[in-house]
Amino acid sequence: MSRIALVTCRPGPEVSADRDLPLLVAELKRHGADATAVEWDDPAVDWAGFDLVVLRSTWDYSWRRAEFLRWAARCAAVTRLANPVDVLHWNTDKRYLGELARAGVPTVPTAYVAPGETPDLPDDRAYVVKPASGAGARYAARYTPAERDTALRQLVRMHAEGLTAMVQPYVDGIDLNGERAVLFYGGQFLHSVRKGAVLTPGVAFDARKVAHPGLEPWQPTEAEHAVAARALAAVPGGADRLLYARVDLVDGPDGHPCVMELELVEPNLFLAAVHPGSLPAVAEAILKAAQ
Repeated sequence: MSRIALVTCRPGPEVSADRDLPLLVAELKRHGADATAVEWDDPAVDWAGFDLVVLRSTWDYSWRRAEFLRWAARCAAVTRLANPVDVLHWNTDKRYLGELARAGVPTVPTAYVAPGETPDLPDDRAYVVKPASGAGARYAARYTPAERDTALRQLVRMHAEGLTAMVQPYVDGIDLNGERAVLFYGGQFLHSVRKGAVLTPGVAFDARKVAHPGLEPWQPTEAEHAVAARALAAVPGGADRLLYARVDLVDGPDGHPCVMELELVEPNLFLAAVHPGSLPAVAEAILKAAQ
């Protein structure tokens, strides 16, 4: 019997409930696995007692990144961790978008502003400021050129907390066609969803946002599949080491899909909300990895 840990985080005011977690635990148990949900920072957990540790909803990692990565290294030293530690290091810092762009993957143009650096904010179009290590739209906001002073105050606050900021043009295609997430599990396409715009005008960067508004099933186009495949092919060490992946896409100014984010740490799978029929495929992939 395989012992499998599905890793989550402690509940809190800034943490969403993982509606998929109890479904996955029950499905794995139905297939004979000894599956349990555990919090990544619980000091009482014996990680060596598991055959496989799967990151599911460690949704507080972005404001505890160094601590989270130290835990991941300790865990991987005594058992198998999915996804691998080096992937977590790479993917928890969104400067990977620059690497994807240099590899020829269509991405949303991104500039990075580390603490102590002077930002070059657009003066001719709307833009987004958010942290290079972030999740769930935390510390993210949308600005117009007229709101420069407010954006600068956000940057001061982020830099005071030691955060590197990202500055991206606001992609108008999100307001027209939404954002599409293409998900993979066990190396196979799983399903896809579309959601509406997360960042609405005038919402403060430190206000809590609805991370996935207007969720609905989506059938990816050939172009979307192709961009997702190019993004995964550019992952250091190869995509064949990944148990799971989510590629978030938007339409660029040319109308073609480009990568907004590549989520290889703790992607929401949208099982309970949109795709309950994918539950057996996810469980099968986890069981196979555990063996």
